[in-house]
Amino acid sequence: MLDELIRILIAAAICWLNFITVDLIFKLPESGGVVGATAIAEQVEAGGGNKNGGFMMGNIVSSPDASAGTLLASCGVFCAGLPGGLFAAVLVYIGNRVCYDPGYAGTTGCITATFIVYGATQIGFAASDFIAGMVIAILTIQGISYVHSSAMIAWLWKIRCRLLRGCK
Repeated sequence: MLDELIRILIAAAICWLNFITVDLIFKLPESGGVVGATAIAEQVEAGGGNKNGGFMMGNIVSSPDASAGTLLASCGVFCAGLPGGLFAAVLVYIGNRVCYDPGYAGTTGCITATFIVYGATQIGFAASDFIAGMVIAILTIQGISYVHSSAMIAWLWKIRCRLLRGCK
């Protein structure tokens, strides 16, 4: 029982790093990629949160981003191994097009997560560890405190901007 809990917590950390990294690379905190993202960012800012963090949180809710891709990849690998994860990436790609999402963060996150989850299953993790871990990872961004999580995302965004230059 304890080993399963430890695997889930490790999986949560890996999932969190995957989806946050991909979303930052694809500039989700810069602006609302879809209509709902801007509305959510404005509400986060009105509630005392950071608007850049709100943009990313809004993108997470409004269109399949890397968090959705990571969760769906975990489910795909759980159901059908590597082909299941790659099929999930196709579904995320279609979802992005349906939402008129101009980016590919969700599809990229799904592909990277597919290989991460599949590789982890080869060393003793279960794909279900990553399903539970991704739910925990999403909760840290969307479910605990939007004020604090938006500030943390904004802080990571500033670091990304300093390292790669060219951010708003």
